[in-house]
Amino acid sequence: MKIFKLKTLLILLISGFTYAQQGGGMWIPTELNESEMKKMGMKIDAQDIFNPNSPSIKDAIAHFGGGCTSEVISSRGLLLTNHHCGYGQIQSHSTLQNDYLKNGFWAMNASEELPNKGLTATFIVDIKDVTDKILQGVSDDMTEEKRQEFVKSNIEIVSKNVVKEAYQDVLIRAFYKGNKYYQFITETYRDVRLVGAPPSSIGNFGVDTDNWSWPRHTGDFALFRIYSDKNNKPAEYSTDNVPYTPKHFLPVSIKGVKEGDFTFVFGFPGTTDEYLPAVALEQTLQTINPAQIGIRDVALKILMNKMKKDDATRIKYASKYARISNYHKKWTGESLGLNKSGAVNLRKDYEKEFTQRIEKDPKLKAEYGNILKELGELYQGKEKYEFAEIYFDEAIYRNSETFRVALQLQQLLNAKGTADYSGLKTRLINYLKGLYKDYDANLDQEVSLALIDLYKKNVPKEFLPESTIQIDATTFANSILSGQKEVNGVKLTENAEQALSNDEIFLAALENDPLMKQVIAIGKAYEDKVSPKYTALSNQINQLQRKYMKAQLEVFSDKKFFPDANSTLRVTYGKVNGYKPEDKPRYEAVTYLDGVMEKYKPGDYEFDVSPKLIELQKKKDFGIYGVGKNNKAKMPVNFIASNHTTGGNSGSPALDKDGNLIGLNFDRVWEGTMSDLHYDAEICRNIMVDTRYILFIIDKYAGAGYLLNEMKIVK
Repeated sequence: MKIFKLKTLLILLISGFTYAQQGGGMWIPTELNESEMKKMGMKIDAQDIFNPNSPSIKDAIAHFGGGCTSEVISSRGLLLTNHHCGYGQIQSHSTLQNDYLKNGFWAMNASEELPNKGLTATFIVDIKDVTDKILQGVSDDMTEEKRQEFVKSNIEIVSKNVVKEAYQDVLIRAFYKGNKYYQFITETYRDVRLVGAPPSSIGNFGVDTDNWSWPRHTGDFALFRIYSDKNNKPAEYSTDNVPYTPKHFLPVSIKGVKEGDFTFVFGFPGTTDEYLPAVALEQTLQTINPAQIGIRDVALKILMNKMKKDDATRIKYASKYARISNYHKKWTGESLGLNKSGAVNLRKDYEKEFTQRIEKDPKLKAEYGNILKELGELYQGKEKYEFAEIYFDEAIYRNSETFRVALQLQQLLNAKGTADYSGLKTRLINYLKGLYKDYDANLDQEVSLALIDLYKKNVPKEFLPESTIQIDATTFANSILSGQKEVNGVKLTENAEQALSNDEIFLAALENDPLMKQVIAIGKAYEDKVSPKYTALSNQINQLQRKYMKAQLEVFSDKKFFPDANSTLRVTYGKVNGYKPEDKPRYEAVTYLDGVMEKYKPGDYEFDVSPKLIELQKKKDFGIYGVGKNNKAKMPVNFIASNHTTGGNSGSPALDKDGNLIGLNFDRVWEGTMSDLHYDAEICRNIMVDTRYILFIIDKYAGAGYLLNEMKIVK
């Protein structure tokens, strides 16, 4: 009996600290869990990380292009981020004569640095809690619409009255499901130039096969530079601009890492949902992920079968296959991680403690006594609509190019005779040109027919069109969408601009197209029978989730909660720690260049290795960046730790106990992708490029060692 009670107590203790585990959390930098960070090994103070009144580490962290993170690593505004974050810029400057994606790019002086229209780097100047101002006048008995009106109006009033410089902006964002609001003062620099990038054989090494996995051997980094006006203020691109002088830049450490070292990551994580009830996690495991994975299984199998047989198809569909595979792999890993960690049972234990606490307090019980029951009923009521929503999104919109084109063209039909028609037509032509550049009509027909069979088989009959769905090979053969039938003298798939040249003929052909009619019927059934109810239930759940979040903050007032990620500046921390994937041996925390050579496949788009890198490895010419001596010398490439990251943390700096840069975040492990819903320090790992490898590539591989002269290198 004593053993049983002890186990029960341990479960409650564990479940009660679900949201404050060692290393877990994406903390607002003004509200860091400093005591735990120091217990884990941090030597600097929270004020060294974020201080609005004097230079601190936050002054070196920039939101890169609004989607990734970057960091300043020199006194001349040199900016480090991921290769995949700068991929679009590298690609835009590439030509057949100068293929920077294939061969890499290195500016050997300032005049060779390349400008990038529209690329920005945004710094956070200050963060303030403005909850009282934003929720002024808001009451619990308001309708959701009225509440949003008040919040929107208050945000506008507060934003207008913020004291700031003319070149600064103000952002106000919701936290804790809308129970708190924070104000951010930002500075955005709009002249960001490409300085250097390794070839894709380094920056994208193992890009698809190794995605979401460990061990990794990828040099996923690129260098940019921020330029300012002569007063060091933000300015549009100009030849008169000068390199930006930062308030703070990160020292770059080549001391290396070892198992157990404290690390923290500073960046702009995108989206997480950590405070869902157990019923939502169960639905993810039992309904949502299986549906998403099952649909993509079918599409991926067909694509891969053709890609294996035909090199031209493999090249054309490599990027598309990777996009489909990316989240298929993520959802699979997420489910594995949730099951492996026992996330549902832990969440249920947490809810038991929540219920026990409110039972002891009449006021809390009166306000929150039925909240879990209500959430459960809403999630159960939403489940079939969620399933139908997923099937429409995945089988009709995302993974069939033909069906997606039909839905886009339906918008054109709907805009017939309106002022929006011309602009929509122009955008659509540009979209089709890009889509059909790498397209195989027969292959997409095979995918589409397989997906529509799934749709008919698995979507509940109540959500299907009244008339039977009749899409087969004959339907495709008689359609302009498939490129088998001409319109305006051409096939749509071969010349979209000419196909749409005569509006009257094209629109008439669309209206009579058999495949268009079928897809429109499917879409109408979805819009009439699924979307309204799905949206209404989602809104009800979101409102109740806000109340449940408020309840947790009140009921567990003795605990420290981090808010869900929302693309604002956060700090997460953990330790360098090896990893044991499901059904595989435990892997060490650091990988080396010899592992690149073991994966080397000459000519392969993922695993090719340049002769220069092979030569450096063969000679063990690692300079001051390698470890070991003589024939035992090794070059570190990547390492992993238990930092809690997600999308948006790409390009985030990994820092050591003293605030020195030791790595560049770029991925997570497969099972650890569950950290968007549930963090577990035993399973969740983020993957980083070792700074030693970054400097080695810049110096020994690229011969751009002059860039190191700008940096403060900690040896």
